[in-house]
Order: sequence, then C-alpha cells, then structure tokens
Amino acid sequence: MKIVCYKDTILKAINSVVKAVASKTTMPILEGILIQTNDNEIKLTTYDLEIGIEYVIECEVKEQGSTVVNAVMFSEIIRKLPDTEIHITLNNQNLLEIECEGSLYKLATMSPEEFPELPKIEVENSIEVDQNVLKNMIRKTIFAVSSEESRPIFTGCLFEIENSKLTLVAVDGFRLALKSIFLTKQSNDFKAVIPGKTLNEVNKIITDSFEPIKIGVSKNQALFEMDNCKVVTRILDGEFLNYKNVIPNSWETRIKVNKNNIQDSFERISLISASSIEKEKKYPVKVQVDIGKVIISCTNQTGDAKEELFVSTEGKNLEVGFNPKYFLDSLKVIEDEEVYIEFGTSISPCLIKSIEKDDYIYMILPIRLKED
Repeated sequence: MKIVCYKDTILKAINSVVKAVASKTTMPILEGILIQTNDNEIKLTTYDLEIGIEYVIECEVKEQGSTVVNAVMFSEIIRKLPDTEIHITLNNQNLLEIECEGSLYKLATMSPEEFPELPKIEVENSIEVDQNVLKNMIRKTIFAVSSEESRPIFTGCLFEIENSKLTLVAVDGFRLALKSIFLTKQSNDFKAVIPGKTLNEVNKIITDSFEPIKIGVSKNQALFEMDNCKVVTRILDGEFLNYKNVIPNSWETRIKVNKNNIQDSFERISLISASSIEKEKKYPVKVQVDIGKVIISCTNQTGDAKEELFVSTEGKNLEVGFNPKYFLDSLKVIEDEEVYIEFGTSISPCLIKSIEKDDYIYMILPIRLKED
C-alpha cells in the first residue's frame, strides 16, 4: 500500500473517525483505524462494537492495499506533521511508514482481516434534513439525556417521525427537552432511540451547513450518511417515556420574561447554590412569583442571594424550588428574546416555552423546599 495525501485532508477524516475508537477494550484491533484503498480513494474505518464510522477521501493511491494502525499514535503523528504532502506506505515488514519532508515514522500494524465488519443495515425507514437543522436539534436536547446506566433507554434520545414532523426528546428523570421541525419531504411514521454518545459524535462531525444528512433505521440499527462520511449505531431497546402524557397542558401561574435577564439571574444565584464549602450538598433555588415580578433566591452556609426581576405575570402567586442547573441548561440553548415559563403547583413540573412557536418545550421538575 502506497498513498500520497495532504495533511489537512487526511486529518479531517482522522478527526471524524477517532470518535468511534474503543478506549477500554481487551481487543487491541478495536483501538485501531482500518485503512483501505479503492482506486484513488482511501477509506478510514473505526468501530467500538456500538458505534462505527467510515470516512472516504480522495488521494493519490500508488499501490492498493489495507492495514490497521493504532488510532491514537497515527492521529497524533499526522496532527504534528507540517501542513504539506504526506507519504504513507506499508512496507515489506508490515510497518506503516509515514514520511513528510524530513520526518519518517514507522508504526506497527495489525491484520485488516481481524477488524470486525460494520453492521450491514437494511434501511426500513429514512428521512433527510439539513446538517445545520440536525445540529441545532441535537444541541437543544442532548443535555437532558440521562447518564444513569441503570435506565439504559434514557441514555438515548428519541427520534420520532409523525405526520412528516420530526421530534427529538431527551429525558433524565428530572427534566425533559423537546425540539421539533416539519420535514420538507413526506416520510413514513417511525421512532427510534439513538444513544446519546452517538449523537454527540454525529454532532461533532456534521457542519453548520445546508448540506443534507440522511438518517435511516432498521430494526436495531441506525445509519447517518453525510458527504463522504457514514456513522452506524445500535438502537436502544425498551419503551421510551410517553412524553405526550407527562407534559402539562395547563398552568396556574405564567410569566413572560426576557430570556437573557432570567438566565443572568440564575447564573449569579447558582454561585451561591453550588456552594464550594459543602460540595456534596445541592441547595435549591427558590422561585417566588408575585404580581408583576419574580424573585429568585438561595440561602446556605456560604451566604444568601436574591435577584428580583420585573416580569409580566398571569395567574396565582407561587413559591417553588428548583435545581438552577436545569434551568440554565435549557435557557442557554434558547435563541428567543422572550419566553413563557409556566408553573402548576409547588410540586408540579414547570415548562419553558416559546411565545410565538411550539417547536420546543423544556420541562423541569421542582425540588421540595424546606419549611422555614
């Protein structure tokens, strides 16, 4: 195998595929990148048995062949080489020679026959969206995916297509994030729960462009295809939360507030809430709604803080406690200038919603406040 390529071209491919390299494994082959030539292209493949990524680039192939090389070592060497042509050769001793200007490295390789094949996916249903649209949808939901392995289904994000409307839903037991768009093309109804880890990696690969990405699903696998890159992943088994039944459809108290103003208030209050003196304790922030204003406060051994905002209010006065992080995670991804925040009782979920659209909803469960 002999190939010649430019550093920036191969480095972009390496940076995309290393996201599916196994970090903790008893199989050294999974720590490698499979390099295969095909006419004047090379394909780089990684697979950790959960997520697999293929990336194809054009380059000068002087001699066809294939090999597997340790991903970390290969990527670090390429990253640190000068920005020019790189010559990569598999020599007679099965060492991968990497040559660039005055630099020469030789790396041990592994047999490409030992590298596991990516799952062959018989796509049953698929949709196509712009990459920037998917990137935005993932950004607005991924933070609410659970990290608790005891409930594996919630470590993923629900993709639901219904009446040509795509909805992404993430939930972790304390909050829920929902973002939806209408597709430009008709599509069959289907749903699949994609692992949060996969979506994080897909989000790093896709660009903020109008280039399309195709998402296809089979019974237990999903496929993301874009440009010259392909990502395959397993679909999580289990019954996802019936989110339509848990999102309140009425409120007793509602405020209309400038998004940046309330975000700034929560960020300042959280300095007291996340007390460095008692790191193991999380103090709730108290939200008090009175006529024409909302008061956000917190008291603990570090000190106390209070923020008062003049807002438009409807309904009853209210006092309720929240984890400020959950509010901040939601507010940070909202682009609207103003939002509605809707409350039920002091033990009911709270909703953050757009004033003009119904394309996103954030639901946050309250924390019971201690009696004074």
